[in-house]
Amino acid sequence: MRKIKIVRIITRQNIGGPAFQTVLLTSHLNKNRFKSILIKGKEGKDEGDMEELAKSKKIEPIHIKELSREISLRKDLIAFWRLYRIIRKEKPDIVHTHTAKAGTLGRLAAKLAGVPIIVHTFHGNVFQGYFNSFKSKLFLHIERLLALFSTRLIAISHSQEQDILKYKIGNLQKISCIPLGLELKPFLTSEKKKGVFRKELNIGEKIPLIGIIARLVPIKGHIYFFEAVKIVSQDFPSAKFIVIGDGELRKKLMDLVVDLEIDDKVIFCGFRKDLDNIYADLDVVVLSSLNEGLPVSIIEALGAKKPVVATEVGGVKDLVEDKVTGVLVPKQDPQRLAQGIVYLLKKPEVAKIFGENGRKKVYPTFNYTRLVSNIEELYENLIAESSSRF
Repeated sequence: MRKIKIVRIITRQNIGGPAFQTVLLTSHLNKNRFKSILIKGKEGKDEGDMEELAKSKKIEPIHIKELSREISLRKDLIAFWRLYRIIRKEKPDIVHTHTAKAGTLGRLAAKLAGVPIIVHTFHGNVFQGYFNSFKSKLFLHIERLLALFSTRLIAISHSQEQDILKYKIGNLQKISCIPLGLELKPFLTSEKKKGVFRKELNIGEKIPLIGIIARLVPIKGHIYFFEAVKIVSQDFPSAKFIVIGDGELRKKLMDLVVDLEIDDKVIFCGFRKDLDNIYADLDVVVLSSLNEGLPVSIIEALGAKKPVVATEVGGVKDLVEDKVTGVLVPKQDPQRLAQGIVYLLKKPEVAKIFGENGRKKVYPTFNYTRLVSNIEELYENLIAESSSRF
């Protein structure tokens, strides 16, 4: 039987859910049935990258340096032309794009090259919290046009599926909901690593330790987390707060911590690879985002049996059930964020139950094996539907 050839395109493989998904799918799709080619663009400064993970899976992406997050007519035209030439050469059965820029240029190139099946995954949306009103409306109109010649649109949560429909992108028949899948096994046994991270930071086991794991970019809402830190410290003056991740706002956020006079309580740790060690020692995991698709850090935290306090945005409520697996709070509300953290610190027995409930929520549902199975089934169905039309 002839293999189905997939060309998968992502704007950049910076640390985060989209890059995890593209690497795992490229690596784990049935090699006897599928041949996968991964195309990536250029990561931004301080974003980190998933190169090491790709290498560990024996994946060598095709690199298009002009494909980047920033809008540049010259670079975008070059990236489009290079994508078109690669697609014409490879003659794939399916082009599958991930993230907004790759979704725009990749789908246009695939259409021009005559690819029969074009799939796009929304890992979030850029219609809220990223740009001004004019740009947001422009990008929305572009997505509506792109949806017209997309064979299938994939939402990574049921909430996101409803958002896409609300924005009148595609229709119910064209959208499939396929949640993220991650390699969760390390987090299922993270309890064995308890004490390692605290020892590194010289933090005693009885000191409350709260963490946020997210890129240091505006959409992640760190400023509200830090304002909440100041409030929480009134009830728990010995508490420490760790920040895992890096990004364009690092200096600004470090200055903010000094201005808020909480620099003795906050530790910036940059990007870390030993997240199982880190989750093992956290008492609470926090998400303060203004917009989300399906946050990786929350899936990992729940996999490690850690209670979470998260803003009720995007697909978060598909993971966090208020007062069951964690605490949901409104976005941009440091007071409520702080109250959620204090609640869990004061009720460790409740926090433990939330963590146990969280594990049941995400495993095995959000393990990568389920994701691979769902995508393989989707591809097979799309191939069958395409064949029946000719």
